[in-house]
Amino acid sequence: MTAWQPDSWRDRPAAQQPQWPDTVSLTKIRSTLAGLPPLVFAGEACNLLNDLGEVCAGQAFVLQAGDCAESFDKVTADSIRNKLKVILQMAVVLTFSAGVPTVKIGRIAGQFAKPRSSSTEVVNGVELPSFRGHMVNDANFSKDARNADAERLVRAYHQSAYTLNLLRAFTKGGYADLRQVQMWNQEFIAASPEGQRYQSVAEGIESALRFMAACGIALNAPELHQVDFYTSHEALVLDYEQALTRQDSITNEWYDCSAHMLWVGERTRQLNGAHVEFLRGIKNPVGCKLGPSATSQEVLGLCEILNPDRVPGRLTLISRMGADKIAKTLPPLLTAVRDNNHPVVWECDPMHGNTYSTAKGRKTRHFEDVMSEIDQYFAIHDQAGTWPGGIHVEITGEDVTECVGGAEAISDDDLERRYETMCDPRLNGTQSLELAFRIAERLSI
Repeated sequence: MTAWQPDSWRDRPAAQQPQWPDTVSLTKIRSTLAGLPPLVFAGEACNLLNDLGEVCAGQAFVLQAGDCAESFDKVTADSIRNKLKVILQMAVVLTFSAGVPTVKIGRIAGQFAKPRSSSTEVVNGVELPSFRGHMVNDANFSKDARNADAERLVRAYHQSAYTLNLLRAFTKGGYADLRQVQMWNQEFIAASPEGQRYQSVAEGIESALRFMAACGIALNAPELHQVDFYTSHEALVLDYEQALTRQDSITNEWYDCSAHMLWVGERTRQLNGAHVEFLRGIKNPVGCKLGPSATSQEVLGLCEILNPDRVPGRLTLISRMGADKIAKTLPPLLTAVRDNNHPVVWECDPMHGNTYSTAKGRKTRHFEDVMSEIDQYFAIHDQAGTWPGGIHVEITGEDVTECVGGAEAISDDDLERRYETMCDPRLNGTQSLELAFRIAERLSI
């Protein structure tokens, strides 16, 4: 295999890349980004690699969650805190109810770009470039809004830095202290049956901490007062990812310092493609989405390219099949990877394969379809003797109505009340907590 450099992807076919109209400006912006400080550090990415190694060994579970596509307009302290609250709640439920350490990875601080099934969109006879996320263009349907603007890459960097600053403050500054578990229960969640069930979990944790203190057990362990929280996004816009790739001064290895973990999507995982070429050279943990068209040969090829040294935790394979396809398509992939001794983390993305449009044209997902894919995922892993290492879900901390079903029994008509996503529908806080409880039940069997 040829030697790797951060720009070696440019010799490969690159799918889903924006058509930047001003290449001179793009060159300047790449130079600007290359001179800015890293958003994350090599040591943090190495810590995540070690944590994912524990998942690979069946000793931990991954919760990867966050927005389908982050919005420049909604990167606020409240929205970041609310999203973190729900992820912390879900992690507590998984850890306390199932007794499984939970690795927490957010789809956050960089998930500003989205692949599209078509490069253009037609509305009322007018054809314009598709919306590709705020890193590239704007959702408003006008020529100016839909033109790719490289200046947005710099704004994405600064928005990510702002988000990371708040996340570090929340997770290391006392907000994530286990003695604060009651505070994570937002009002609209607390009023639901899931919120009340979570309240019981929180009271159980507080009771256990009081008991430990009464027994003279010191409660000053960092693990009780802060959490490790990692960031991830799809490595889609390669000009941005290359510009934020740095050579570690200690190891001389290359790390993409835009996030702790990067993944390649279903539309860009070609073995000879630019995205796989880029990811093979960085030392971050990397992931790959696998849809129903994935073959055993392709998956084994990805394993060889992305993790040739077979490092546990380096590669996460994220199945996104759909509830009606997973039973047929996932088992041969599991068998091939297992029988060829590739140490991978398996995750289930139960969202993307279960999307449909209502009669009114709203894109949505049914909670029971999501749970059906997860149930089948666990059963398939059980039959194969492999570890169902985690889930990868699109959620929000806001009280939205974007996915139907769940204990709230959200209907198609209810979607019109609070449908706020820019792209794909997300589980709201109550649905997310319900999901966590139901997964915890399967983990504890």
